[in-house]
Amino acid sequence: MKIGLALEELHRAENDLAQELLQVSERHKADHEIYHLGRDLAGWSHRHIRQIAEIGRNYGLDLDPEPESESAWAERIREKGAELLGRRSHAALLLLRDLREIYMKAAGVSADWDLLGQAAQGIKHTDLLDVAQRCHPDTLRQMHWAHAKLKEEATQILIS
Repeated sequence: MKIGLALEELHRAENDLAQELLQVSERHKADHEIYHLGRDLAGWSHRHIRQIAEIGRNYGLDLDPEPESESAWAERIREKGAELLGRRSHAALLLLRDLREIYMKAAGVSADWDLLGQAAQGIKHTDLLDVAQRCHPDTLRQMHWAHAKLKEEATQILIS
């Protein structure tokens, strides 16, 4: 069975999504919706990370139940921010790029939850299926939020 591999990938992807949400919220701190909602949505991924680590024990995994440390993502935000600002001088364009990145990462995590849920259903592991059914709707909401914000912001940013 390759359930362990799927759980490890999902654990990594949820960590990446949480960090991206936190980084974007920091970069766009002046926009209160982006800042506060980004942090709330990252909290959902943090909860998922803990649940993945817990269910992973049933599959012989020792996954860290705590999201990557804030110092690790703080370092990444500095590096990524410098890199992006070096390429783009407009904060508005950076917002579109950031929202697109959140959307793409959330879409990947959503696909991973789908795959895991299908496998759990196929092998009749109800505990794993329960986790997937609890967490996947949150990921869909994260993805839909990023998509809606992209649509809301795109016209004004791209034609100005």
